[in-house]
Amino acid sequence: MVTLEPGLYTGTIRHRRFTPREHSFTYSLFMALIDIDRIGPQMSVSRLTAMNGFSLAAFHDSDHIGDPSRPLRERVQASAEQAGHTCPEGPIYLLTHLRYAGYVFNPISLYYCCDADGHVKRVLADVRNTYGGRRSYWLTPFDDSHKRFRAFTDKTLYVSPFMTLDAKYEFILTPPAQSLVAHMNVDSLQTGDRIFDATLTLERRAWTAANVRRTLLAYPLMTAKVIGGIHLEALRLRLKGLSEVPAVNGRH
Repeated sequence: MVTLEPGLYTGTIRHRRFTPREHSFTYSLFMALIDIDRIGPQMSVSRLTAMNGFSLAAFHDSDHIGDPSRPLRERVQASAEQAGHTCPEGPIYLLTHLRYAGYVFNPISLYYCCDADGHVKRVLADVRNTYGGRRSYWLTPFDDSHKRFRAFTDKTLYVSPFMTLDAKYEFILTPPAQSLVAHMNVDSLQTGDRIFDATLTLERRAWTAANVRRTLLAYPLMTAKVIGGIHLEALRLRLKGLSEVPAVNGRH
């Protein structure tokens, strides 16, 4: 059994596009792993973090799924029920970006929902695009391996304006232990060919005041870097001759 604990996860995100033009990039980043039942105590460890207030890094209930007046666990359970699933009764850990200097954008947040023994049984992938769109993908494992979590789901939200909805996701995730890998393949529903993949490769640091300070110094204004990278890579794709697919907006 892997013992999960809140932490700071630092590493890289790599994107690779295979068609109609090859394109790839790798950026360094960090993300926070939050125990959703202990958010307040976790944010109080450092003077540089806060909950529902302004700080260099802050967790805000309104940045995450559901009614922010309700506890996050209740919101996750309600989302599971709406999708026809049962949420395990064990701990739930959220891998996400915090607000940095009041600014946040989460392309994807992952909720690792565990049973009483600490095994990840379901994962909620909360995906957003830059047009205001959002989808909650509830993932059920394809097999019962505790070493990795593999699941499939149809793509139902435009994320990149250069990629159609006619695709399927394959998620391959490891539990957030001392290291963490979150890999996603995107395959065409028409041809079965691989269109794109993304790999998040991270290493854990304990959630201490000293590590929070070091990480925020090493990765200043993380959200600005994420947004800047999105627009820079979009420009590079346009320069390679890619055209945007039609009807890309927050309603999709």
